Amino acid sequence: MSDPLPPGSPEELPAGLLPQELEVLGGQLVWRIGKDEVSDDVIVRLGYASATPRFAHLPRLRSANDADLLSAMEGGRVVIEWVD
Repeated sequence: MSDPLPPGSPEELPAGLLPQELEVLGGQLVWRIGKDEVSDDVIVRLGYASATPRFAHLPRLRSANDADLLSAMEGGRVVIEWVD
């Protein structure tokens, strides 16, 4: 079995995207990470900066620390939401 590629290595990037393009895209995104009010799922909300006002209309998230995130990842309880 081969070793995993280092993050951001050209072989790991989606076809046609250069690291500089990903850097520009990353600068246009906003995100919020927290625990769902009802369950212990960790929610990752992601969207373009232009969608920032819409984040305020979504249900509140409780704070989540690194241990919460790690536990949710190990338990398959991470939910990614795209905010349009």
